[in-house]
Amino acid sequence: MGQPGGEQRTGELPDRTGGRPAGAPGPGAVPPTGPAGTTSRRIWLARTGVRVLPALLVVAGFLYDYFTPSAFTAAPLFTAAPLVAAPLYSLRGTVLTGALAVGAVLVVHLVLGIVTQVDAVTELVTVATAAVLAVLINILVRRGDERLASVREIAEFAQRAVLPEPDARIGGLDVAARYEAAQADASIGGDLYAAQDSPHGVRLVVGDVCGKGMTAVAAVAVVIGAFREAAEQEATLEAVARRLERALTREGTRRDSVDVFEGFTTAVLAEIPYDEDVVRVVNRGHPPPLLLHPDGTLVTLSTEPFALPLGMGALGTWPDRATPAPFPRGTTLLLHTDGLSEARDRDGEFYDPAARLAGRTFPGPDVVLSVLAEEVRRHTGGALSDDMALLAVRRS
Repeated sequence: MGQPGGEQRTGELPDRTGGRPAGAPGPGAVPPTGPAGTTSRRIWLARTGVRVLPALLVVAGFLYDYFTPSAFTAAPLFTAAPLVAAPLYSLRGTVLTGALAVGAVLVVHLVLGIVTQVDAVTELVTVATAAVLAVLINILVRRGDERLASVREIAEFAQRAVLPEPDARIGGLDVAARYEAAQADASIGGDLYAAQDSPHGVRLVVGDVCGKGMTAVAAVAVVIGAFREAAEQEATLEAVARRLERALTREGTRRDSVDVFEGFTTAVLAEIPYDEDVVRVVNRGHPPPLLLHPDGTLVTLSTEPFALPLGMGALGTWPDRATPAPFPRGTTLLLHTDGLSEARDRDGEFYDPAARLAGRTFPGPDVVLSVLAEEVRRHTGGALSDDMALLAVRRS
């Protein structure tokens, strides 16, 4: 409501940095450009527009009420402002937005001299009610966020217990590990990795459990626990693989769950002796490891014969055989799950780590994993279809 006048049009939304990935510019910086920064820039613009929307609604409502005939009302714009602010702002910001909307209504009515009119009072009461509801919504949202933060904290502790981060230095080797979950906000899934110092050298495992949810997490805990014990006690890598097989079979029989009993785990085990420049590999149906030499040469450690995944021993017995390969100083061993090698782009093309890494050199295993994670995000457009576990070790 108001007096006759012209139309008011809002302009383009101003830019402001928000929601950026690791390595992106900080607040106030220009968002990244080019193909790698397209997704980040879109998120940046979207979040900016949403956060300034309450203020724009109040301004638009004030101008609309002032410049349009009295038969028109800007109540929808004024009521929308605090309701939009409720899930986005703090409690103080929501209260201020509601007060701003109510104040704007009062000011425009005072300027137009219509404060006591029935329509004006109705508009004021409507906006004030929306402001109160917005405050209540904000309180409920904040309580929900606090509960979610508590759940995430518990999940992080569970992740450290089930899948602890390996030390950066084990048995004279530089070690780096990384876990990228396909599901948003998930810390752990069905992929696993572990590095264990033992009397026989540094032993490694990377695996992928068939299944999802808590069933997969339970299988991860079984494999990791069995591996740590077997790595210390068994004299050969083949014996370690057999211990993992027995542990999964025993757990599947003990649990009253068809998923666990019929599930399996692909895994690759590696052993790096202290006194030999060699690495031994046992592969149980898993993507083969890669060796990155200091001169950029890349070797795929294919093993023969191929063995069945862990947990499928009832289908047949194939003797495990550790395949040796030269592992000179300065070389990096990369073990990964199929979340890396089967990551697809929009055209369905797989990410090929061997082709991408061949001819390149890296200062350390942590850099290798950071580069891989970033390239996979760009390749898939930021949407992983499967969890990705990476483990890299380097003989200094």
